[in-house]
Amino acid sequence: MVRVNGENKEIAGMSVAQYLRENGYDLKFVAVEINEEIAPKATLEDRIIADNDVIEIVNFVGGG
Repeated sequence: MVRVNGENKEIAGMSVAQYLRENGYDLKFVAVEINEEIAPKATLEDRIIADNDVIEIVNFVGGG
């Protein structure tokens, strides 16, 4: 089980980038924290989500 933004999900085994794309996030406008460490964008394609990971995703939205 993986915890994403406070919700339990069965997503272990997929890459962080794949999860983000499948859930409508634009990789250019997100910041991702995995187990209390900021994940550099360059690593999201290769970073595989593991059981017990805690992931926080912040989506930046423009406005005015």
